[in-house]
Amino acid sequence: MLDSFSRAVLDADAQTAYVEGDRLARLRQFAASHQQRIIAVELIRQQANDIIAQAISAMVAENPDLIQRGGNCYPSRRMATCIRDGEFILRYVSYALLAGDGAILEQRCLEGLKETYQTLGVPLSSAVAAIAEMKQATLAQLEVQLQDADVSLKQPLLAEVADYFEIAMTALR
Repeated sequence: MLDSFSRAVLDADAQTAYVEGDRLARLRQFAASHQQRIIAVELIRQQANDIIAQAISAMVAENPDLIQRGGNCYPSRRMATCIRDGEFILRYVSYALLAGDGAILEQRCLEGLKETYQTLGVPLSSAVAAIAEMKQATLAQLEVQLQDADVSLKQPLLAEVADYFEIAMTALR
């Protein structure tokens, strides 16, 4: 797991070159966005319960059998596990956002998750739908929270957050 600065240095070092050009421009953009990143991560932390509850509600509304006897979110112990997993994914999205790199999300949260869900019989389409809902809820809240932010920083940041959720959904497809 590397942050954006470490990755730029290692990539340049592998080519025995200075950090310059596009790499340096990306680091400038990353450094300029630090305040918005911190605001975004704080918002995600504060709104995590609501974001996850919204996602789980939408997932169950789409597939009510999940909470019926024999469903993957029945009994409440299984629902608690589902909520816990949503919390993990959302938290690792926030870590990726702070690092400016999705590797921590991929390596520490998503690696092997699909196989685990398949082994447990978790419907992957429902998990992907819940992550899509978390993505939409998070982006909607960030859009409001960052409404006064410089557009040149805000739009790439929102796109980056969306990308991290896409990484999670792709891992489970």
